[in-house]
Amino acid sequence: MKFLRAAMASSLLAACAGQTASAATGNVLFNGTITATCTITINSNGTMTVSSDLQSLSSHNAGGSAGSAQVDTTGGVTLSVDPVTSTTVPASDVTATTWTPTFATTGAETISETGTATALTAPGTSTVAVNLAGTKSGSNRFSAGNYQATVTLRCE
Repeated sequence: MKFLRAAMASSLLAACAGQTASAATGNVLFNGTITATCTITINSNGTMTVSSDLQSLSSHNAGGSAGSAQVDTTGGVTLSVDPVTSTTVPASDVTATTWTPTFATTGAETISETGTATALTAPGTSTVAVNLAGTKSGSNRFSAGNYQATVTLRCE
C-alpha cells in the first residue's frame, strides 16, 4: 500500500511538472484629496519712521522697513490684510490717524503692492512684504513717543 501511494504521488508530480501555474494580477487604486490651504510664517516685524512734515508715520519713509512673512499654499486661496484695529500711541497724540496696511508678494506669486484681497492661484512659496502707513490730515501732526500698530495678514 505504501508503495502504491508513493507511485501515485510520483506519477501525479510528474504529470504536473510540465504545466505552468496560471498567473493572476490585481489593481490597487489609491485616492487622495488636498483642500486649498495655506500657512503663514512671520519672518520679521516692520519699522515705521516719521516724515519730515510729521504727517506720515510709515514703513515706506526713509529708514522704515516692511514686515516680512512667508506664505506656503496649494493655490486657490486669497491673501489680504485686515484693517488696523490695535494701536498704541503716546498720550499726547490726541488727533485721528488713518492707518493703511498694504502688501506685495514675490515667489510663486508676484503681486504689486495693494491693500485689496488678491487670489493666490499658483501653489508654492511666496514672500510677503507688509507695509503700514499712518497719516494725519490738515494741521495735525504726530507727537513724540512710541507708536505701535498690528497688521493681520490673512490667507483663506
